[in-house]
Amino acid sequence: MTDTYFFSAEAEKIDRGRVHRWLSEESYWAQGRVREKQEAAIDASRNYGVYETSTGAQVAYGRVVTDSATFAWLCDVFVAAEVRGRGIGKMLAAGVVADLEPLGLKRVLLSTGDAHGLYAQFGFTELREPSKMMALTR
Repeated sequence: MTDTYFFSAEAEKIDRGRVHRWLSEESYWAQGRVREKQEAAIDASRNYGVYETSTGAQVAYGRVVTDSATFAWLCDVFVAAEVRGRGIGKMLAAGVVADLEPLGLKRVLLSTGDAHGLYAQFGFTELREPSKMMALTR
């Protein structure tokens, strides 16, 4: 697989149009997100992708919101439907975790409805005290 796909943390490689389509049309968490909001989110985050080696086409995306000192939130992780089951999610998660490691962050959080097993492979666990977490949802 490493010959067919590669991970990158280079924000300029992100196919912003493709990412917006994936998230606003195919994800369960960002349905209807407008392009301007997605652009702002990309610009304010660390961005990651997995790409086809032969064509350079992006096949996965994820971003991290962080202060780069103590905390990070991994979000908007998406793998294109046509390449799911090929280890792309693992490649993306491994790359993100490796990229954040030198920062020495105390905590990296994420929310997932269906990929607990994937993230557990990289050390993510359920919150010890979820009742301490709160959200302001609009």
